[in-house]
Amino acid sequence: MHAISLFSSAGIGELGIEAAGIKTVCASEIVPYRVGLYRENFPQTPMVEGDIWKYRDQIVETAEASLSGKELFLVYATPPCQGMSSNGLGRLKFEEGRKRDISGDPRNRLVIPALDVIKRLRPRWVLFENVPGMRFTEITDEDGRRVKILDYIAAQLGSDYVGGGEVVACEDFGVPQRRKRLITMFTRDHHAAAMFRELGGSFISRTLFEPRVTLRDAVHDLPPLEATAGKSQRLDFSPDHYVNVIEERKLWWIFHTPEGETAYNNQCVNPQCLYQLNALHRDGVTQGRATSSKTTPVYCERCGELLPRPSVLQEDGTYRLLKGFHSAYRRMKWDEPARTLTQNFIYEASDNKIHPSQNRVLSVHEALIVQTVSRYHYRFDIAGARISNARIAEVLGESVPPYLIEKLCRWIISISEPSAATT
Repeated sequence: MHAISLFSSAGIGELGIEAAGIKTVCASEIVPYRVGLYRENFPQTPMVEGDIWKYRDQIVETAEASLSGKELFLVYATPPCQGMSSNGLGRLKFEEGRKRDISGDPRNRLVIPALDVIKRLRPRWVLFENVPGMRFTEITDEDGRRVKILDYIAAQLGSDYVGGGEVVACEDFGVPQRRKRLITMFTRDHHAAAMFRELGGSFISRTLFEPRVTLRDAVHDLPPLEATAGKSQRLDFSPDHYVNVIEERKLWWIFHTPEGETAYNNQCVNPQCLYQLNALHRDGVTQGRATSSKTTPVYCERCGELLPRPSVLQEDGTYRLLKGFHSAYRRMKWDEPARTLTQNFIYEASDNKIHPSQNRVLSVHEALIVQTVSRYHYRFDIAGARISNARIAEVLGESVPPYLIEKLCRWIISISEPSAATT
């Protein structure tokens, strides 16, 4: 079985595709360092580097040359999600009380050339993976009409293909992380199409579900780290088990933060007071914009001592609260899956990213476990040199857990016509 990958990034999803027994015969990506990582990890896969609008013909020609007349089993596509994500620039923003129209966002319209490639190659299966917001995102099509992306995909594929989109929770599939993704699958395989018609809107089999894996299950037994000089890495254990050093004042906030809580709600630590009823931090919404509380106390309301809450020293010698939401400087919980891994997981101020009991964020090694990349062989090297920590975080935060993709691929193979496995 053969696949091509569109918007391949650094190839994290392909780890699952190839583990399921499907050979990737063509990939495409525009970002140079991600192309470099892909070529390092999949040296046998032809890579088309550049803008898919410009190079779609080359993608088709490269795929056809690699297939040599064999059927294409799968097209796997992960268009950029920033135009659809609630965390990205494409979020419906409010400008003077009005929603900004993002139907013309060029990132969202990348599905158009992707479908041009798909229609020409006619794979047995099409698999789009993206953020849940893709369900409601509209684009402006070639004729200037506004249409929902999922409706556009279905219309372009035509009646030969059956399928749709379904939001799944990665933690239901054995991934130790809370992460929701929109899985959009279409097929022209007769066996699978008949099953999809019977199942209706919820077409991903619940037999794929696994017991939830908590953060404790995943990383509790790893060597401890502290975000201080001399204690922030254990390279003797793993070259990826390290974290950035955190400045002392921030460590003070984190040290006093209980599991599952945010430093913004820390209480008095003055031994002569220990008042525990200081007002808590609240988030709100003003004219459609999320805003943080401006009334959260930074000094104890009983004794007046500085609280271990995120704050900054002002010119007059007093402290004021740092602007932030209640999810910032928050510890994760041991007995739940990790919170969604984003490209900011290496920063303590990112939402829900503090280690449950140690005074630091997750190490890269732990992030690889949480994202299930550690189950496969993958190198973050280009031409023998390791890429930066920030770029590793970017690749991991924007990728899909490959174990989810492996399970989905094994499943679509199992429900396809028997001949599919030999094409």
